[in-house]
Amino acid sequence: MKVQIKTEYIKLDQLLKYMGVAENGSHAKEIILDEEVKVNGEVCTMRGKKLYKNDVISVFDEEFEIE
Repeated sequence: MKVQIKTEYIKLDQLLKYMGVAENGSHAKEIILDEEVKVNGEVCTMRGKKLYKNDVISVFDEEFEIE
């Protein structure tokens, strides 16, 4: 799924909330710390990770591409 952002970047936890994967910030943190999220094919445990255009995020068999 393509995700359009209007800013230079979006933080990983914010993206999870925005896309409805996480209900709130603490749920996003839990998903990330449980190593359920990959950024560009690598597990990411940094909830403040900045995501830029063309980054691909995979979580729970869903894939999001920032554009």
